[in-house]
Amino acid sequence: MITKAIGKYKLLVTAAILTMLIQVGATLWQPSYMKSILSVMANTALSTSGKIDRISGYGVALIVIAVIGLIGSVLNTITAAKIAQAVSADLRENTFRKIQTFSYEDVEKFKSENLVVRMTNDINQIQMLLMMIFQVLIRVPLLFVGAFVLSIITMPQLWWIIIVMVVLIVVVTGLSMRAMGPHFSAFQKLMDRINGIAKDNLRGARVVKSFVQEKNQEAKFDKESDDLFGHNLSVGYIFSTMIPAFTIISQLAIFVAILFVSTFITKSASFAQDQLGGIMSFIQYMMQIMFAIIMGGMMSMFASRGFVSMGRIAEVLDTKVSMIFDDVPDETLDGTIEFDHVSFAYPNDDEPMLKDVSFKINSGQMVGIVGATGAGKSTLAQLIPRLFDPTSGTVKVGGKDLRHVSKGTLKKNISIVLQKAILFSGTISGNLKQGKQDASSSEMDRAAQIAQAAEFINKLPDRYEANVEERGNNFSGGQKQRMSITRGIIKSPKILILDDSTSALDARSEKLVQDAFSQELKDTTTIIIAQKISSVVHADTILVMDEGRIVAQGNHKELVATSDVYQQIYATQKAKEEA
Repeated sequence: MITKAIGKYKLLVTAAILTMLIQVGATLWQPSYMKSILSVMANTALSTSGKIDRISGYGVALIVIAVIGLIGSVLNTITAAKIAQAVSADLRENTFRKIQTFSYEDVEKFKSENLVVRMTNDINQIQMLLMMIFQVLIRVPLLFVGAFVLSIITMPQLWWIIIVMVVLIVVVTGLSMRAMGPHFSAFQKLMDRINGIAKDNLRGARVVKSFVQEKNQEAKFDKESDDLFGHNLSVGYIFSTMIPAFTIISQLAIFVAILFVSTFITKSASFAQDQLGGIMSFIQYMMQIMFAIIMGGMMSMFASRGFVSMGRIAEVLDTKVSMIFDDVPDETLDGTIEFDHVSFAYPNDDEPMLKDVSFKINSGQMVGIVGATGAGKSTLAQLIPRLFDPTSGTVKVGGKDLRHVSKGTLKKNISIVLQKAILFSGTISGNLKQGKQDASSSEMDRAAQIAQAAEFINKLPDRYEANVEERGNNFSGGQKQRMSITRGIIKSPKILILDDSTSALDARSEKLVQDAFSQELKDTTTIIIAQKISSVVHADTILVMDEGRIVAQGNHKELVATSDVYQQIYATQKAKEEA
């Protein structure tokens, strides 16, 4: 996934690697000049002026190398940042596009709050990982190998000190990484839970405050937050032992190196002049080796969190979408609907919600669907615009199996208005044009008149350009439902599904909407799902559902006379109205 994403930026990647090589080269080059300077100082054959001239030349060379290394470091940081930003932006966009192809079933599989964390926090972790790769993780092995080889060349007698130091540091790093791994893996899961709690609390703020549940919400949040704090604290404790351990190992290595060099000097006078300068370079190379291992270990620990996030993003991108649309031309269908022995069960549910449902609706009919709560009314409605596919059986619109028509055909011919009116922040026109992107002012006016939304929209100073706050919080429930109905009918669909979408309207407004439907949408097949008999009493046909089955079908008068289930619902509601 990352390799493919980075492949688009080959020029930047090449520049990042070249600048890194310049930086590493400058770092490895500097100790050799320190050796030369000490060798000049120990050379008794040179005069004082000769020593000064040579040392000055080496000093200028050191400054030039340092400047070159600095320039390489700056350019490396810039190119690494550009790669990280560009790739993370691409991943975020690709992840969002992928999510748009998900069906309801796919979204429920991941959960919405989980997907939000993946697109934000996980992408940020990958961005940090890319920065580390091009700034540290690639530089570390180059610096380690270079310093290791040059240290042995500089002081071949002390090669074993390097080996022992490397082994000890690697052991400490490995044990630390093993201890930290589970904590980093737990971070993202806890972030998902914390985000979910915060999201539920903010969305349900009215419920929380109405039932005085602030303390309970705080307790739930504190529990997850404390778990995250505990994992962070454990990582901090491990770090607090790592750094002192690395320091002790490096200082012991330096002490042993100086001890053995002093032994060599006492045994050989010529060693002092020829190799004394090498001890400083050797120590610097040891420090570079230690730095490379420490940085590699520490960055690998942080990178492990990035790799976990990478896996989570890959899981989204590699998900096989459960609902595939045929690549066929868009077409106009008539409003006939047919269910042929349809059964449906939600994912992970053992019991089907719909059981062997069969019926046919002719184009232009107004059909009501009633039944007790949990009878399967909304589930049935969601199969018509193919929000779900049936577990068995066939759903046809215009005589076509929905599994063999394009997504554009469904969008063009079918509209569904849900009970929970969902509006997006922006303007009223922006929300209405989600139903038809090129909707004109006259089309918005007509739809608003039918849905009785013009009643309040025309009173707003900016009318269709009036501001809509997040989730439409600056409008009442009835106003939001009427705007949702307007959005559903603005494209003049062949089939309009109203899933209890007038529940928040008063009796007068609901009657006006029903009358407008009868007059203005005569050619539209209208399906009204309702809890109230009064909402469907005027329908051409009423389907009565009970426990996932259609137990009766007919108009109001026929059902009152023949259906026990319908009679019970009607009698109960009539008694309430009379009371």
